[in-house]
Amino acid sequence: MTRNLPLDGVTVIDFGQIYNGPYAGFLMAMAGAKVIKVEPKHGENMRRRGAVGGAMVPFAMLNSNKEFVTLNLKSPDGIALARQLIAKADVVIENFAPGVMDRLGLGPDALMKLNPRLIYAAGTGYGWSGPYRDYPAMDLTVQAMSGIMAITGYPDRPPVKAGPAVADFFGGVHLYGAVTTALFDRERSGQGRFVEVSMLDSVYASLSSALGLHFGGSSVPTRTGNRHSGMAEAPYNVYPAKDGYIALICVSEKHWESLLKVLGREDLKADPRLDTLKARVENIDFVDETISTFTKQYTRAELDKNLKAHRVPCAEVRDLDEVVHDPHLHARGMLREVKHPILGDLVLPASPMRYDGEAIEELKPSKELGADNASIYRDWLGLDEAEYCRLHESEAF
Repeated sequence: MTRNLPLDGVTVIDFGQIYNGPYAGFLMAMAGAKVIKVEPKHGENMRRRGAVGGAMVPFAMLNSNKEFVTLNLKSPDGIALARQLIAKADVVIENFAPGVMDRLGLGPDALMKLNPRLIYAAGTGYGWSGPYRDYPAMDLTVQAMSGIMAITGYPDRPPVKAGPAVADFFGGVHLYGAVTTALFDRERSGQGRFVEVSMLDSVYASLSSALGLHFGGSSVPTRTGNRHSGMAEAPYNVYPAKDGYIALICVSEKHWESLLKVLGREDLKADPRLDTLKARVENIDFVDETISTFTKQYTRAELDKNLKAHRVPCAEVRDLDEVVHDPHLHARGMLREVKHPILGDLVLPASPMRYDGEAIEELKPSKELGADNASIYRDWLGLDEAEYCRLHESEAF
């Protein structure tokens, strides 16, 4: 039986920029919401970055399945038009610094008086309260403040940022969760709600392994390279192959015994240096040396096949091109080959979430700046032709 997507009938006004807000809006669009992306007349920052290398690709990744309008929030007519949009909406998403929307007269208090059923969702670096509230925040600075950089890298080298924009995207995912939770509450209460998510708050739980080490009073350095950040697992590392690297972990005695079979070292079963997890962690250098001596004789594919045949958790360390063309991600519909109207042939992601009884949402590529001005302002909002032309001439959008 075919069912509607969960957020069918929900309208979102998306003022998001860069990664955080736009990703929350993208997840809502892929869950069936009508998401109207609002950009300034020159385009949001990520679109403008398109002049530099491949920076327009992230914009395309995070803005599929949205409708695109421009709006001049420095114009009284533009502010009035924003209020008209929001009066008809269910959700507003923004990730400006705290206070920016208030100064425009578009903060949560003002908008929820206008539309009492509105969910106003704000994503920020450090939150709307607390001593860091007004600190400028980007993914890099939040990684530094949150401890992510302190635990990433090797103990004898400087801290390193995580490769992905983890703070931005953890914030975006939690913002999506806050919005959908508030929508659920609205079904029972009939009332809207202000929700906010701090990037700093959202990443803390991911430090759990390293925090276990910290609260355990260990003197082990906080940066553990590719080893377990809590130094509570061995083996747990990336090992050399003939043509690259393979990641490998044993989380049970069964895994360890199976690995010894693959290594041809079942004699080590009774070795007191390795007969318990605690002993293996204490002798982790020996564990890693033993495994590396074996793995460097084979290719990634040979190791992967043999280890998986023995049910040892492992994975080839792949480059980005291998991931982009991964047959599993394409078979699941997570990755789609798209003819983008601006960027040409691309592989773009869908939502990681699947909803039983509904086919995976079709991926509709992002569009030119202001592509849907006419359809949103005239057809959806209901401006007549004269008013539409007047607002256009006044540079309200």
